[in-house]
Amino acid sequence: MYQVIKMYGDFEPWWFIEGWEEDITDKLVFENYEDAVLAFQKEWTDLASRFPKEESKGGMMTAFWDEADQYWCEECDEYLQRYHSLLLLEAKEDSKKKDLAPRVRPCKLKKGNCVNY
Repeated sequence: MYQVIKMYGDFEPWWFIEGWEEDITDKLVFENYEDAVLAFQKEWTDLASRFPKEESKGGMMTAFWDEADQYWCEECDEYLQRYHSLLLLEAKEDSKKKDLAPRVRPCKLKKGNCVNY
């Protein structure tokens, strides 16, 4: 099973910061990879036409953004960029959602403590 996931949040999708699921705005589920790739490509084309900035990692994770789409983070004491993200993931049918710790703000991440850095 495969999922095409759309997200809107203040970090790029490849970080998979705890609580990343909170930023999901849409999820499409497919039984076969080919159908999932077609849906991903369609969504990618739509987002690319609407946002001037784009960065991809691993081929199937892309963040799109407009530099004007930022918000003030009181906790961070700075403006944070918002991203429209698109992912294609293979879904494990037996995976269960576990209780998650409070989400860490991107501005609080430190290079030495981040497993994805």
